[in-house]
Amino acid sequence: MPIGFIIMRWDPKVSTDIITKYPEEIIISDETLMQIYAAHEYTGDPGMISLMVGHLNIASYYTGGERPLYLILILNLDDDPDLYEGGLADISRIILQNFENRAYLEMIPFLFQRLSAYPHLNNEQALALTYQDEINRLLINRLRDEGVVSKSELKVWLKDKYRRGFVDIDAILIELIKKEIIKEASVKGMPSELIFFINDIFMIRRPPLKILSDPVERGLPEPLVEVYNSEVRKFFQNYQPSEDDNLKLVDILTDPQLYEILKLMRLAVVTRNTLEKLRKKGVDDIDGGIKKLLDNKIIHVFQSENGTDYYALLSDLHISLVYPRYMLNMILNQYDVKSKSEPVLIEYLNVLEDAYRPYKLKTKPKE
Repeated sequence: MPIGFIIMRWDPKVSTDIITKYPEEIIISDETLMQIYAAHEYTGDPGMISLMVGHLNIASYYTGGERPLYLILILNLDDDPDLYEGGLADISRIILQNFENRAYLEMIPFLFQRLSAYPHLNNEQALALTYQDEINRLLINRLRDEGVVSKSELKVWLKDKYRRGFVDIDAILIELIKKEIIKEASVKGMPSELIFFINDIFMIRRPPLKILSDPVERGLPEPLVEVYNSEVRKFFQNYQPSEDDNLKLVDILTDPQLYEILKLMRLAVVTRNTLEKLRKKGVDDIDGGIKKLLDNKIIHVFQSENGTDYYALLSDLHISLVYPRYMLNMILNQYDVKSKSEPVLIEYLNVLEDAYRPYKLKTKPKE
């Protein structure tokens, strides 16, 4: 678990310069900051380095670019710094996007909490974090259109497409490979490695089936069951999936406090007293969390005859990897119009076949 977070820059007049730190009482010596700076200078490239300095276990991410910053994460001695690389790359873009007006300063406690949770995210949280990132969405949308693109072309295209700050494309691709969204491979005769799209991200709302199966058993008073069923039915009659709605949903899945509320709501219909118990799990803004879930039609409040409020899930969230079957038709079309070379398309078919095996095993009937 991280101990603290520091943002540093290099100032030729004063050497290392701490812009902000969290928590405020965290202490790090000028000598250690110089060692971190020197380690990044030695590698010469943006990205993450890890080092042990005395009793400090450090993961440091250098953004490079027009606004070079050093994002320093101080860890416990038994923490693995490599587990935080994707998280540091993620929050570096958030900080740079909000640097000009200093809005990032108010976000530091939230970003530190998000970074601390990064190695322990479950599958849906990890996918939501991937989907939330603008650069990941740019890459995924490009690959949805083409299926396979050379790595060198992708780098040039992304620099032209995204001009708001430094992009560590290699770190981004590594994360997408780890999540089995893309695969990197070489094809004889091609001057650059190729990036193949092997799994798409699918996101949608779905009815809260676990609660609906027995609302009374899950905590809803009997007189409110019919009105609950009616509200859920009414919502899904008018529901239309969209990119804008999906981005609202990933904000919920990637917010540690909102996610704790959502996990509870998936299990039961609860009163305010039950929600208050979540403070023990680090949910300190109960009112703000409830408001956001209400505004986004995730939960609904039902009032009993005695005036008690019952909070129930109106729509649940689903995010998962799906096999991109539509790519097979795209490959046929690319072959017909000669937009991709035959060896590349053959390799893509082989890659897709390998990617399909886990799905095939899941659907194989039991003998």
